[in-house]
Amino acid sequence: MSREHALKQYEDTEGHFSLVRNFRLADLVTIMNGVCGSFSIFSSARYLLTNDIDYLWTALAFPLAGLMFDFFDGKVARWRKSSSMLGQELDSLADLISFGVAPALLAFAVGLRTYLDTVVLTGFICCGLARLARFNATVALVPKDKAGKAKYFEGLPIPSSLTLVGILSYWTKQGWIAGQQGIPYGTVTLWGQPGGRGELHWVSVFFGCWAAAMVSKTLRLPKP
Repeated sequence: MSREHALKQYEDTEGHFSLVRNFRLADLVTIMNGVCGSFSIFSSARYLLTNDIDYLWTALAFPLAGLMFDFFDGKVARWRKSSSMLGQELDSLADLISFGVAPALLAFAVGLRTYLDTVVLTGFICCGLARLARFNATVALVPKDKAGKAKYFEGLPIPSSLTLVGILSYWTKQGWIAGQQGIPYGTVTLWGQPGGRGELHWVSVFFGCWAAAMVSKTLRLPKP
């Protein structure tokens, strides 16, 4: 019944901007997380077009700003003592942009650009998507503490991808990117000629392992 009661606020679709009127302050903070992820994506695209390193640094910074908004939306919801089903969905969608799509495009921008690299990065995004969907569907089944918070994460939470963004930032500072010294550890050719569709950067394997850890059922990390 509580779920049906929560849905009633979205039944009224009359009038202009009826959906926007249902937004809470915490929802707007969550949307800012998505804004940061979107700006990161566009900054990466501008770097690829112009090769201006300032755009790459901007793209690397925005996911961190997104994390700040991701942290504060919960604080605001508790402060205002208001949460909504819409806010829960917004949170996952914004996380996918800022911590799934944006880091994958950053990896492409710095040099993971072979055909197999893009396959791995696509898998990374899809694993993040699957992890968020599973969290939304099963969060009620995870044991809670006295405050009502889940005791552990099943699989790596998607904001953990900021660790990868930090590594990419270090590589950028060292010049270990395409167009400068190149990606560390080089490539391996799985089939065909070097430079062809069968070429893969060794670093992509790390992204693939990270993606697998996000959807792991057995990996359980205690929540801080």
